[in-house]
Amino acid sequence: MEMQLDGAGVVVTGGGNGIGAALVRELAGRGARVVVNDLDGDAARRVAEEVGGTAVPGDAASEQGVEGLIGRAREVLGEIDLYCANAGIAPLGGPEASEAEWERAWQVNVMSHVRAARLLVQPWLERGRGHFLSTVSAAGMLMSLGAAPYSVSKHAAFSFAEWLSATYGHRGVTVQCLCPQGVRTDMIENTGRMGELLLKPNALEAEEVARITADALVDGGFLILPHGDVAKYYAHRGADTDHWLAGMRELQKKLD
Repeated sequence: MEMQLDGAGVVVTGGGNGIGAALVRELAGRGARVVVNDLDGDAARRVAEEVGGTAVPGDAASEQGVEGLIGRAREVLGEIDLYCANAGIAPLGGPEASEAEWERAWQVNVMSHVRAARLLVQPWLERGRGHFLSTVSAAGMLMSLGAAPYSVSKHAAFSFAEWLSATYGHRGVTVQCLCPQGVRTDMIENTGRMGELLLKPNALEAEEVARITADALVDGGFLILPHGDVAKYYAHRGADTDHWLAGMRELQKKLD
C-alpha cells in the first residue's frame, strides 16, 4: 500500500543519532509528524526540537519501554502510521562473546521489533493499513565477519520482517527492510579492521540512506538496498552457497 508521508504519524527508534536522526529529519522534511525515541534522552530531544517533533526517550527494546513509547506516541500522534524500528547494536566477537552481549543483541535487534509488532499489528488490521520499517542492515541478508551476535540477531530480524509481510501483507500491513552496508555513523567507527576493509570504502552518508529510504517507503517494496551490490551478493549466496562461503573465508583470512 502506498505510503503518504505528508501528515503521517511516525515513530523512529534510535532517532537521536546516525541513520535514525537522518530518517527523522528526512521524514519530517516530507511533512511527517515524528516521535523521536532514543536511549540518549538529550540526543532525542535535540533532534525532535530541530524538526518540531516530540521526544520520547527510553529503551525501545524492553517490554515496558516499548509499551511506554507506543502509548505516548499514540497520545501525540493519534495513531501510528509508520513505525521505524531502527535502534540497533553491533557487538563484536564470536562464541566467546559474553552471555550479556548475546542477550543484549537479541533484545535490541530482534525482540524490540517483536514487541512493537505485538502492539501495532492488531490496530493496523482494524484500520486496514499500517507500515513497519525494520532497519536490519546487509548483515541480516549476508553476514558480518567478526560480529557473530550482530549477524545472528540481524538474520533473525530479517526473518521476522519477512514473516510479518507474508502473514499480514494482504490485510494492509506493509513491511519493509532497510539493509545498508557501511554508513558513516558512530557505529561504523567501532567495527575495527573489518570496517576498515569491508565497510568504509563504499560507505554512504546517513542522509543519503535516509533519502533513499523515504523514496522507497512510497513504493512499498520489501527490500530497501542503498548499496546496489547487496542484491547481487544475496543472489549469489542463494545460488551457490559454497562458493559464496569460500569467498567469505578469503575475506576472513585478510582480517586475520
